[in-house]
Amino acid sequence: MARLLNLHLGATFVFLYVPIAVLMALSFNKAGLPTVWSGFSLEWYGRLAGNPKILASAWNSVIVAGISTAAATVIGTMLALGVSRARPSSTRDALLFAPMIIPDIVLAIALLSFFTLIKFTLGLHSIILAHVVFNIAFVCAVVRARLSGFDWSLTEVSRDLGAGHFTTFWRITLPLILPSVIAAALLAFTLSIDEFIIAYFTAGAGQSSTTLPMQIYSMIRFGVTPEINAMASIVMFVSFVLVFLAQRLNNGRIPGA
Repeated sequence: MARLLNLHLGATFVFLYVPIAVLMALSFNKAGLPTVWSGFSLEWYGRLAGNPKILASAWNSVIVAGISTAAATVIGTMLALGVSRARPSSTRDALLFAPMIIPDIVLAIALLSFFTLIKFTLGLHSIILAHVVFNIAFVCAVVRARLSGFDWSLTEVSRDLGAGHFTTFWRITLPLILPSVIAAALLAFTLSIDEFIIAYFTAGAGQSSTTLPMQIYSMIRFGVTPEINAMASIVMFVSFVLVFLAQRLNNGRIPGA
């Protein structure tokens, strides 16, 4: 039975990662053809670095991911602290984690409808707000997983010794949960960098609000080029590193567990 499960696991990894490995290998193909290998070259990465539209969209993605991650980390951490001290409620938990479960297209349409209803102009700022909404649930889940084994008597002792709420949080609570907070921030940053559907629906017109996934989509409609392979390889590498660090910092805990 164990051998069968190992074979199944191996087949799953092959199915998931062989296409990615092929894509990354083709990004170093001098000929730029998907069927003929003509030698190793970094030409396509050089062309990628010299493409102003790609660089602008990448910078937009960094801005969106950075600001939305900072906001979602603060809000999500505070939310996790409040929920962990409150009475357990399955209804509340369902509402909290709904953005993690519902399809992105549904959340995107809902956010677009809300922005239209309140006559909120679309642009990079609307994408940031949308990503904050999307990421709060993930941050809350990661931090809450750490708080499941938290010794709240430490905060009570701090309060008994005369420390205020802010001092107790800053000197006791935050240092103890900091690895999970950093892990949640890394996960939120990764999700924001890779997210396409919500950004596509909540972005304004023009290159000024085009993120990297949106730029890749506009380019791939005319065919997969070596530049796209190079860009996808960079995004995959960055995403893998961030997710790996998040898992290490959170001791391999699964969000929501």
